[in-house]
Amino acid sequence: MSKEAVRLGAVQETLLIPLYGRALDARARRPVLGDEKAVELVERIEYDFTGFRGPSLSGSVLRTSIFDAWVQRFLAEHPDGTVIELGAGLNTRSDRLDNGRARWFDLDLPDTMALRRTFFDDTDRVSTIAGSILDTDWFDRIAATGGPYFFVSEAVLLYFEEEQVRAVVRQLADRFSGSMFAIDTGGRAMMDNQERNPVFRAVSARMRWTCEDPASLASWGLTLLDSRTFATPQPELARTWPWRYRFGMPLLSRLLPRTVGAYKLNLFALD
Repeated sequence: MSKEAVRLGAVQETLLIPLYGRALDARARRPVLGDEKAVELVERIEYDFTGFRGPSLSGSVLRTSIFDAWVQRFLAEHPDGTVIELGAGLNTRSDRLDNGRARWFDLDLPDTMALRRTFFDDTDRVSTIAGSILDTDWFDRIAATGGPYFFVSEAVLLYFEEEQVRAVVRQLADRFSGSMFAIDTGGRAMMDNQERNPVFRAVSARMRWTCEDPASLASWGLTLLDSRTFATPQPELARTWPWRYRFGMPLLSRLLPRTVGAYKLNLFALD
């Protein structure tokens, strides 16, 4: 079977990091996500994934599981709701969490969507959109479902400038007030150590947006509902993690509080 070549921009290429992380996790004795689709995609893509190394691979899996828990809670309360992935990459959340009733939209730039559409087909409830997070021309298509809405942007906004992130938030808040919005934020300790992170040796893109305190984003139109780190996942989720994460991450947090605590996974309401 021939493999699919990758033609992605610098930031878009980073989507391959969590894909490989999920594939490795699926092959672990006790996986967190058990994402077999990720294994299939890694096998079908022509790319040297072995260049990705270090704790960011397992970290990307833990991050996804924390976001998953919020999405699952949303769908339990709103089984006919709409979930929108902003910067979907090759995320498999709709495959893993679909309840048979929800609407899913996967948005990303045209080069990423071209790759994604090689492996994922649109259905009557799952749709891909080639577009930019910075634009609003896709808003009407989302709004047509009637909501309620849950927006997820995982490991995407960190690569933007602060003013760009603020613009994204304000545009979403103006159109989808009251909706849920899950994003990750990184503090200065995290940003200053990017060159020491082995996973970044394989890509040229670097994270730009620094946010020390997610609660400070209230002035942007965001109300913080929940904030987690790898050491403090949702209690119901923590019980499902392998012991190496369930007990190892809190220990690491005590040893390296500034480093582990600098990266936060956050659930907001759009005001």
